[in-house]
Amino acid sequence: QPNACPVCGPHLEFWDAEGEVLSNRNSALKSAAEAVKDGKIVAVKGLGGFHLMTDARNGEAVGILRQRKHREEKPFALMFPSLEAIEEICEVSEVETRLLVSPESPIVLLKRKKLQTTISASVAPGNPYLGAMLPYTPLHHLLMKELNFPVVATSGNLSDEPICIDENEAIERLKGIADLFLVHNRPIARHVDDSIAREMSGREMILRRARGFAPLPVLLKEEMLPTLAVGAHLKNSVATSIGKQTFISQHIGDLETVQSFRAFENVIESFEKLYEIKLETIACDAHPDYLSTHFARDSALPLVSVQHHYAHVLSCMAENELTAPVLGVAWDGTGYGLDGTIWGGEFLRVTETDFERAAHFRTFRLPGGDKAVKEPRRVALGILYEIFGDAVFEMNDLAPVRAFTNSEISVMRKMLESKLNAPVTSSAGRLFDGAASIIGLRQKIRFEGQAAMELEFLIGDLETNESYDFEIKNSDSGAGIVDWELMIMEIIADRKANVPQGKIAAKFHNTLVEMIVAVARLTSEKSVALSGGCFQNKYLLERAVRRLREEKFKVYWHQRVPTNDGGIALGQILAALRNAEARTQ
Repeated sequence: QPNACPVCGPHLEFWDAEGEVLSNRNSALKSAAEAVKDGKIVAVKGLGGFHLMTDARNGEAVGILRQRKHREEKPFALMFPSLEAIEEICEVSEVETRLLVSPESPIVLLKRKKLQTTISASVAPGNPYLGAMLPYTPLHHLLMKELNFPVVATSGNLSDEPICIDENEAIERLKGIADLFLVHNRPIARHVDDSIAREMSGREMILRRARGFAPLPVLLKEEMLPTLAVGAHLKNSVATSIGKQTFISQHIGDLETVQSFRAFENVIESFEKLYEIKLETIACDAHPDYLSTHFARDSALPLVSVQHHYAHVLSCMAENELTAPVLGVAWDGTGYGLDGTIWGGEFLRVTETDFERAAHFRTFRLPGGDKAVKEPRRVALGILYEIFGDAVFEMNDLAPVRAFTNSEISVMRKMLESKLNAPVTSSAGRLFDGAASIIGLRQKIRFEGQAAMELEFLIGDLETNESYDFEIKNSDSGAGIVDWELMIMEIIADRKANVPQGKIAAKFHNTLVEMIVAVARLTSEKSVALSGGCFQNKYLLERAVRRLREEKFKVYWHQRVPTNDGGIALGQILAALRNAEARTQ
């Protein structure tokens, strides 16, 4: 922050919900603090946009914020006045401390202490972790000093929309959400969310790359033509290459709304101006219906279309400076496959110039398509139908079947039997959903990844090396089929035998890790790269790293580039580099 004249420099104002000035300068800050103490929701203009702030100890205030923001159960981030205040509530390791006090000052996922009761349970329902950060601007420091207690500090937007950056826009877009506004007169040029990080295997992992980390470059080994990569549809970020440097944008978000797509276009435009480049190539996801793909096709630039999971693996390779051959394990919820099906449980052998599908999970159908993403019961029914066929609809002793009414079961049966609106998938993310449903944990979700997260949380401090059986079969295409049927059958048996859900969850995770090890043995590749949203799961990643090392493989995963779709753009850049036409002469 620069030194500034106290008279004509930046100054604060405290507004009501209509934008009328209630107080200014020093009294504005005190008024905002008093409003938060009184349980009000205050929109605070920060560095890269607005935060919605309220007392994290006040369950009623947090509940009102959830209702107004249409965010039913997804955890809220917290801002604490000091590191000592965080340590009173959470367990904080050396790596996590370093992240919290770093200049980047991200939100850090920390395990909360079991006996703490300070933070309202509605901040992160059913979640043993809290997302904590420290003040990172003078305004935040002054406000938190005035409050001296933790506050919810969530992005100033409605769900699926980009964060507000202008106070006049905020009055309109946050109407009905914020009670009051603390604003300043320094304009924000572009929206930048808070970054999110957590410790994995003793190292930091960035889950959302934004403030503080973007657009720091990733170095490639070869120079290439100026290229733009437009990323994926969810957790979108874009990237551009200049010589050997690739700059990844801040987190843009899901391209689900008009505002989000406009933000996507604005980031691309600002990138071109910021780096003064004349683009010569554009790279996009292979999915034909993504808005980012349509943007790339409409650009008139030479186009490189990149398979989603190939981009995941290349992203991990670029960050870790790996050269082929590599076995890439790309596990996530959804990605367009080369055969027109939904991929997501992929083992890709990356060669010098291309890739081949070395193995994948056995496929099953998703009744209702996109609806199944929000209803684990549908996923489970698709899995069980693959095993039992029509007989599954009479198995009322199974939790997913019981979760439907008779009329709903009739609709599910028609979709699965006719194969209409029931696309085929190999998704690892959906396998997590199906397991959560089968053990009776979660039949519908309120936010992305909720069932998988809760399945991981069930394990708690349990330590076991037990796992379920599985098979790897040959297919006509030459790719191995990792068959989960034995595992599912044994999960059902354990559930009927009243084995604790936590133990079933641990055995499920352990089995997935043993599947990775088994495929790695079969392919004989010594380097294994782990990428995709499933590897945000701390138990899964750390166990996979340990087991692969025990088996003498070299294992690599993400640190500074998100393992989720936020890292896809970097992989698309590398795919363009591997395309001979994109290399500089």
